[in-house]
Amino acid sequence: MNNNRISSLATLVALAMLTGCTMMQPPQPDPTVEKLAELDRRLAALERILASGALTDLTVQVDELQRENADLRGRAESLEHDAQGTAGRQRDLYVDLDNRIQNLEQGMQARSTLPVTQAGSAGVALSGGLPVPQGNDRANYEAAFDLLKQQQYEAAGAAFSQFLASFPDSQLADNAQYWLAEASYVTDNFEQALAQFQVVLGSYPRSRKIPDALLKIGYSNYELERWDGARSALEMVRDDYPDSTAARLAEQRLDRMADEGH
Repeated sequence: MNNNRISSLATLVALAMLTGCTMMQPPQPDPTVEKLAELDRRLAALERILASGALTDLTVQVDELQRENADLRGRAESLEHDAQGTAGRQRDLYVDLDNRIQNLEQGMQARSTLPVTQAGSAGVALSGGLPVPQGNDRANYEAAFDLLKQQQYEAAGAAFSQFLASFPDSQLADNAQYWLAEASYVTDNFEQALAQFQVVLGSYPRSRKIPDALLKIGYSNYELERWDGARSALEMVRDDYPDSTAARLAEQRLDRMADEGH
């Protein structure tokens, strides 16, 4: 009898201990409930952002940036178009001037003589002075160039020579040197022209007149029947300045030399 009671008490104690352990363990969280809670938090955060107007402000800023970008792109395209137009006009002016000079070359077989009535700037130039004694470099350059256009080559050459002596640091000095050489070339003084065109290359290596000076060096050598020198200069123009009018003219003269067997 006593043994049975002891056994029953032991069983009750064991059950009580198991029940206590079970009650001490915390309950496991439900994953579905946690996900729903996270979604609720995110939704609440979005609602707060919308309520504050921050998202609307960002949208407005993005739209404004897009408009500014489109405006800048339009301005860039407009500037590019204007630059292309300016370059085209400059090429047209060069071609026109080059054609006029070539016409002068073809039409002049002898040195022009000065009319007696033109004793003004031409007379001053021939005497070794500036065409516009009190003028600046641009005024004297334009006066000398006018003499060249009027086919007063001796006077023009003297005026450009005096210009270079009086304004050696002028931004127009390279052009003046080129037209000084041109005044010799159109009067068939090819040896002197050759030396003067070479001064353009040596003294003004960054000048825009370099392709033209090289072309005329080729032409001068051609007239002097120095075929190798002519070919070398003309090929340099063609190869180094392929998109220039000078390169096109050089190619034409090279073709002419080939046809002539030089």
